[in-house]
Amino acid sequence: MRAVVQRVDGASVVVAGETVGEIAGEGLCVLVGVTHDDTPEKAAQLARKLWSVRVLEDEKSCSDVNAPLLVISQFTLYGDARKGRRPTWNAAAPGPVAEPLVDEVVARLRDLGARVETGRFGADMRVSLTNNGPFTVLLEV
Repeated sequence: MRAVVQRVDGASVVVAGETVGEIAGEGLCVLVGVTHDDTPEKAAQLARKLWSVRVLEDEKSCSDVNAPLLVISQFTLYGDARKGRRPTWNAAAPGPVAEPLVDEVVARLRDLGARVETGRFGADMRVSLTNNGPFTVLLEV
């Protein structure tokens, strides 16, 4: 699994004009990509990492300050544009494999005590955020 993590001062995701997920104030906006060999165990590992990684102000984690997370599925994180002008998506897991694993990340975060908002899997989403820093990091498990 791969996650692009941005420290934010608020973020939201809109589908067809409706806000489906939103966090206010300090937190993380997390784009999650799934590949073919990912497992529920990797989803749990990613959730633990997201909850405890010290990337907020004063090297705090979400668990330290009870900061919210906005988790959004993004298959394009496994795009490969090394050849030609068009990326390939061969490394991205198909929806029936990826969706339950993204849901597992969210469920595990909630089990840890996190407040988690989400996008809508497979939808055409509009993501808005205020990146604080700017601060963006790539996590892989």
